[in-house]
Amino acid sequence: MYNLGLDIGGTKCAVLLGSADLRAGKDKAILQKRVFPTDAGPARTMETVYGMVDDMLAAKGIRPEDIAGIGISCGGPLDSESGRILGPPNLYGWDDVPIVDMLQKKYGVKARLENDANACAVAEWKFGAAVGCDSVVFLTFGTGLGAGMVLNGRLYRGASGMAGEVGHVRLSGWGPVGYGKAGSFEGFCSGGGIAQLARQMVLERIQQGERPAFCPTLAELPELTAKTVADAADGGDSLAKEIYALSGQYLGKGLAMLVDILNPQVIVLGSIFYRSEHLLRPAMQRVLERESLALSRNACRVVSSGLGDHIGDYAALSVALL
Repeated sequence: MYNLGLDIGGTKCAVLLGSADLRAGKDKAILQKRVFPTDAGPARTMETVYGMVDDMLAAKGIRPEDIAGIGISCGGPLDSESGRILGPPNLYGWDDVPIVDMLQKKYGVKARLENDANACAVAEWKFGAAVGCDSVVFLTFGTGLGAGMVLNGRLYRGASGMAGEVGHVRLSGWGPVGYGKAGSFEGFCSGGGIAQLARQMVLERIQQGERPAFCPTLAELPELTAKTVADAADGGDSLAKEIYALSGQYLGKGLAMLVDILNPQVIVLGSIFYRSEHLLRPAMQRVLERESLALSRNACRVVSSGLGDHIGDYAALSVALL
């Protein structure tokens, strides 16, 4: 038996064919993958998906009845219960798209839709850094900050499917804006938030007569990104290191809250933490140790993604395993 996965992103979509047997392990979970740009509306996009799926099945002699399930991972807002995509800001025209019903009618097998944070949490639980754990929190830490949670061996969505929106929690009365709030968890711990921190701290230095090497003039301020700062920090720039350390401090504060409330076995962090853990962890660890309960903290590992840059692929297929 096989599974199909569809990872719908703002810039590209991935169509995946995978094994439905967890015993096959991570290395054999993905059998084939096709990628194409998300540059059309839902109707044309789904026609492309159908064509790619049909080609993959035909190439391997797989019949629709050999497909156990279809998993779909997509950024929100969406309604997992009804299987509808509800107009994500990075997917223009995807308003109230009944994607689960569309795929089920096309292939005659059960399909399931989850937001990308939930799907990534399941992927890490099934194949990545959280294998063997029953209580898992996954933090996206990318363009934004959201959480997927597996609690007591079950994916947790909450009363209205909105569980895990930790980026909306305000950690400070000041700070970069994320998820509509200054000083939010997302404001301090996301790509956009780190860029805002950098612009503020670089502006202060320039007004004091300094010329930071990675942004020596005011004209370059709008172009600052989290990656620009990370590259400078890796090159030894003290201000760039300070910016990431500040993000790390608030990461520790947010993690302490999750550790104390949820008492998870593992917290897995993706994207920016996966690439820049060495810049974030020292400050994060100091605050986490100061702010969290020792019994809960000692029961919890904080690790980077075990699936790295391929987590989106595993996420889509993992939804089909639920």
